Formats: sequence, structure tokens, C-alpha cells
Amino acid sequence: MGTYASFNNKPDRPSPVQWDSDLRPIRSNPVYKNLCLLSAVFAFSVGLTIGILIPVVYLRTPNARNETSSTDLGNASAAIRTIFLNNSYGYKNETRINMYPTVSFVEHLGAAQEKASDASLVDGGIYWGRKVEESLPEGYRDKKHDIWEDYVKKAVAVKMESGCGRMQNRLVTFQDGLKGCVRYRQNTDQIQGELFSFYLAKILKLPNLAPSAVSVVDLKQPLWQNLRNEIASAQWNSNRPIVLTQFISNLNTANIPAVFKPVERHLNKFDVMNMTKNEVLDENDVVKNFVELAQWSDLIIFDYLTANLDRIVNNLYNYHDLLVFLDNESGLLHGYRLLKKYEIYHSILLENLCMFRRRTADIIRRLKTKGNIGRLLRDIFERQNGDTVKDILPTIPDKSVKILNERIEKVYDQISKCESIFSNT
Repeated sequence: MGTYASFNNKPDRPSPVQWDSDLRPIRSNPVYKNLCLLSAVFAFSVGLTIGILIPVVYLRTPNARNETSSTDLGNASAAIRTIFLNNSYGYKNETRINMYPTVSFVEHLGAAQEKASDASLVDGGIYWGRKVEESLPEGYRDKKHDIWEDYVKKAVAVKMESGCGRMQNRLVTFQDGLKGCVRYRQNTDQIQGELFSFYLAKILKLPNLAPSAVSVVDLKQPLWQNLRNEIASAQWNSNRPIVLTQFISNLNTANIPAVFKPVERHLNKFDVMNMTKNEVLDENDVVKNFVELAQWSDLIIFDYLTANLDRIVNNLYNYHDLLVFLDNESGLLHGYRLLKKYEIYHSILLENLCMFRRRTADIIRRLKTKGNIGRLLRDIFERQNGDTVKDILPTIPDKSVKILNERIEKVYDQISKCESIFSNT
């Protein structure tokens, strides 16, 4: 038997015989060796590849994704700050808005929501649709304005009393029982503001202003000859211009719609579509709300153009679903002098409005293109007033026309911006 040392002695050359697990001799196979080598190389390559990709995927890719997201969200954020794409109606329907986070709600609204939207409610992405337009009250249009103007020229007042607002305004009653509101001011520019704001509304075809006409306080005229004592009591001066507006009874205070109350006040087609999902309101109630909002869209544009200071705070009224735009004396002159102080309030509303009446938008585009608003206003003034009025009441100043043209252009830009963001095409 051999020793331990001899047992570990290595042969001088490799043995041609290999042994299996049962100690049976097997012959060496070159093909088998090559397959083993290839398997080892393949396994090593796969392992190396996976080892490299894991840190790339899980360490570097998130950074790249974050960089892309930051860029995209930065662009989206700018748009959201300007137009506020999030759904304002959620302030009244909190359960529903909580179901839709702001950005994801807008992203997923897309085709499904557009398909569900009714073209009769929203047209072209930024215009009120046929159903809303057809439901709007008729209001006061050119024929009614002409009738009132002719009436004032022949009217005889028999009574004058306090009413129709503040200061020296008065409520007058005519022989046939009709009534009118007289706006009297010491400052001529406030009478100009009231009158030319009314003319601007006619150019914009807004039916929301009560018929008005300008006159002069003259005790020799039939209109005033029965009111000597009342005029003296009111401390009116003779030969002062006044604006006489048709009196409208049964007015109710019109409240600001909830869609404009939040800090992020806005109105666009997504807000409109979400209002239709309110389970509490039936279709008639929903359309009625849209009728009011359509008039508000006109009001926001009108007050931006005129820089009216008082409307939203003090003087908005409802008459059989018609919003009546009263108290325009600060428009176009006095309001323009205070733009630096109050401009932000009008701009906030305008810059977050993306639903318009198509007719109003078309007129704005035409006025912007032609730049003729000054001539149109002066033509109306010259055509509708006699020499007595024109001798004591100046036409609209050039400075006001210049500012008005600038503000028309801003409204035009807002409509164009909304069209680029929300248009269906």
C-alpha cells in the first residue's frame, strides 16, 4: 500500500482517462469542452450587461425623467397661471373636483370629454353654443333705443323725486305715467362717460344697457317746465347736460357667479363641461346658468374697455334673467385717469376669461383691424344730438380714444390666446 505522500504525487503528464461519479472511466470530448466554454462566456456577458444596466436604469433615468418633467411642467404651469385650466366649478362641487387633480384632469379630458360635450353649449372651444345663444333674453336693442330717444324729445315731465341712485340723480314721471332716471353731475366728464359708454355698448351690440338719451336742463323746454321747484330743490343748474335713462322696475340685485369668486377666477370650456355634470341641477337650470355667464362674459369685456370702477361692487342688476348694466359714468374718461390704481382688477377678470359670445368677439376683431372706434362714437354723437347738446357737451377726447383702442387690442389678444389654447381645431 502506498504512503500519503505517494498518494498526492502528480503524474508526469495528464491522464487520458477521466472518471465519472460512479468511478467509471469516460473518454474526453472536444465538442463538450467548446460548449462549456461558450456557455460560460454567454453567462458572463449577460451578467455584465445586467450589472451595467441596473444602475443606469434606476439611478440615471429618474434624473432624466425629472428634467423632462420639469420642462413640461414649467410650460404647463405658465399656461395654468395665465388661463387657469383647473376646474373652478369644483368650488361649488368639491366632491367632484377632488376626484380630478388639476393637471391630470385637464390632461385626461381630451377626446372622451370633447365627445361628451354638446356643441350647442360650446362652439369652437371658446364660444357659447347655439342652445345658450337662443336662450339669451332679447334685452334692449336698436329699435327700443330709437323709440326712447324719440320719446324723450317729446316727453313732458310732471313729477321729480329722489331716486335712481346717489347724489343728485332723480326719478322723473311723465304725463303718460312712464318714468325715467335722470343722471345729473357737476362734472361734465361723468356725463360724457355715461353717454359714450352707452354708445360703445350699441357698437358692441350689447343688449344689456337700458335706453338712454342726453338732454339739457332748460326750464323753457316742455320736458322741464313743470319741475321748477323740484329742480331748485335738487340744486340743479340750468344749461347742464343730463342723461335720461328709461326706468326699469322690479330689478333684483345680481350676484357675482361662483365661477368668478375664487382667487383663481376663470371661465373656459372645461369649466362649462364640468358644470353640465352637476347632478343637482337639471338641464334647464344648467342652461340658465350659462345664459347668465354668457352675459357676464360680455360684461367683463365691456367693463375692461371702459374701465368702469363701480359695476361689480355696486351696480349690477337682474331683470327677468337679463343683466342690466347700469351706472357707467366712470367709463372712458374718469376711469382712464385711474388706470394705474385699478387696472389690475379688470385685467384679472379679462385674462382668465376664455368663453365669449361669437358676435362680441367678431366685433372686437373688426374694431381692432379697422381702428375706427373713435369715428364710430363721434358719428353717433353727431347724428343723435342737436346743436343745443353739442354746444355744452364735448365729444369723446382723443386721449380716451387712444386708450380705448389699446384696450380693444388687449381684448383681441385675449380672444386670440384663448383660441390657440382651447380651440377644437
